[in-house]
Amino acid sequence: MSRLNTTLAGAKAPRNQIQGNRGFDIFVGVFVALFTLFCFVPFWLVVINSFASEANIARNGFQLWPEEFSLDAYTYVFKGKQVYYSYRNTLLIVGIGTPLAVMVTAMYAYVLAHPKVRYSRQLSFLTYFTMIMGTSMVGFYILISTWFGLRDSLWALILPRLINPFYAFILVAAYRGVPNEIYDSAALDGANDWRVFFQIVLPIIVPALATVTLFFALYYWNDWWLALLFIDDYKMHPLQMMIRSLIASITASSYLAAENMTDIAIPTSAVKMAVVCITVGPIILVYPFVQKFFVKGITVGAVKG
Repeated sequence: MSRLNTTLAGAKAPRNQIQGNRGFDIFVGVFVALFTLFCFVPFWLVVINSFASEANIARNGFQLWPEEFSLDAYTYVFKGKQVYYSYRNTLLIVGIGTPLAVMVTAMYAYVLAHPKVRYSRQLSFLTYFTMIMGTSMVGFYILISTWFGLRDSLWALILPRLINPFYAFILVAAYRGVPNEIYDSAALDGANDWRVFFQIVLPIIVPALATVTLFFALYYWNDWWLALLFIDDYKMHPLQMMIRSLIASITASSYLAAENMTDIAIPTSAVKMAVVCITVGPIILVYPFVQKFFVKGITVGAVKG
């Protein structure tokens, strides 16, 4: 009898465990669904209200489905040639700056992480120090605009971002995950440092490189501060600077219209939604293709063993 009770109790335990796991799975599923909805609704409001008429937004606010649709916001943004100039400039900055920055940062991080570099600890300290202290704004401005003569040049928006200490330390963690035996074997086979770096080490840390590449691309894409400092020619403005100037312009025009100083009618709120879509749209389209590399690379060095 006791043996039968033991058997029945043993059969109930896995059943209770299965029910507990099922309940946990349901909870996680509901939580993820609610979190996804919570993230999607603001994005949907931005996208759908960029196509709403300004009168509808003024009357009803931002709606999940506007009563009146209009393309006035996009017509206002895309009229003229400035948006095309700015898109061209931004694509050039991202297309040239991202691979250069990834390569320079990867080589610098390789020096910091290499076990045979004598002064790697001192260089790591200096790199960490720059993350904390930053640089002098006056000296930085004089260096770029006067000494290098890069004012009103796209290189002024590319060169200062070639090395990022935070991204360098991400790659340092990836390099340190490469076994030392690989370096020793390559040295025995007669491979020099350049060959080891390009043909052996870089293919191993591709996920981390993809992550840093995405970070640099976003860094260049979203940058407007350097353009504010060094670019006076409006035709050289990148996309973010153009949007900043556009928002300031329509805000000033709306202020004048509110004071009955002008009869200009500008879809202010809809334009703000439209420029967000124009800015974020390309990033959203690219991200799904690099998501798996991003997840792998961001966890580099987090798990040992």
